[in-house]
Amino acid sequence: METETEMLNTYFSNGAEVEISSDEDGFRGAWYEGIVVRPIQKKQRRNKDDDDDESSNKLRVLVEYKTLMADKKGKRPLKEAMTLVQLRPRPPPERRRKFKVSDEVDAYYNDGWWEGVVMEVSSDGKYSVFFRGTRDQLEFEESRIRIHREWANGEWTPPFGDEGEEKQKEEKLVSTETKPNNEAAEIFSEGSLVEVSSDEEGFEGAWFVATIVKLLDNGNYLIEYQTLRNNDDTAFLQEETDRLHIRPRPPDIGSFESFKVLEEVDALHNDGWWVGVISKVLKGQRYKVYFKVSNEELEFKHADIRLHLDWTNGKWVRASQALKL
Repeated sequence: METETEMLNTYFSNGAEVEISSDEDGFRGAWYEGIVVRPIQKKQRRNKDDDDDESSNKLRVLVEYKTLMADKKGKRPLKEAMTLVQLRPRPPPERRRKFKVSDEVDAYYNDGWWEGVVMEVSSDGKYSVFFRGTRDQLEFEESRIRIHREWANGEWTPPFGDEGEEKQKEEKLVSTETKPNNEAAEIFSEGSLVEVSSDEEGFEGAWFVATIVKLLDNGNYLIEYQTLRNNDDTAFLQEETDRLHIRPRPPDIGSFESFKVLEEVDALHNDGWWVGVISKVLKGQRYKVYFKVSNEELEFKHADIRLHLDWTNGKWVRASQALKL
């Protein structure tokens, strides 16, 4: 692993183009373009107390932002002192490409590149991107999106390179997904992983993970649950279901640091995902969730809760906010 001095000389010399991250509220999760002005000399220790001040011993560089200004008139670029862990080289230019649902991307918004997840590809080629940090979703042109990459130890992950064959596969996939006539057939094909609901008493408000076994002549689906067993417990339960009770697996939008009171969620309980509302935030990343259908309140750990989304007219929607995702 390279030392800080080696990193500085290799990647962050004077005039180097970089991207800058910040820990300030409202800026976390974004990378801003800038230029290295010069390194800042380390503070000299004057007494024992300085030994405990780790920040005083970290190598810092003065950077100048390209898009953030220090004055209201927008004439003086903002300059800040940053540690090396808050910097990375500016990524090389990429060829334009197509993206698909659940792709991790960076979207250019409010003068910076923000990490998000593609939730929807519209028929006109625009992308709806969900941002984990703010729980917002916005629509972007293809030119305002890039693949999300991490930079560590002098390397990009995923690496830059010839993505020709993979790019062609993804373009074919996206072009198929954006055709309205083929959308349902693509999403609900044999072998697809889906979630299924039921109107039976005791199962209302829950979604269970299943696999489509067969498309039936009457337009319904034969599905096999992944967690529910048949009566004699010899195999996983198979049932016929219609389009009103089936949906794709929700997109992987990652985990959240915390949930808030009154936030609508799904809680993993009795082998399924049950729709509820956070009623109380407890210590140790635990929550009480209220289920309206059963009029129950149960306690869950953070890992067993996910953000609630509704599948409506072929789109994922946050019902609690009445927003299109």
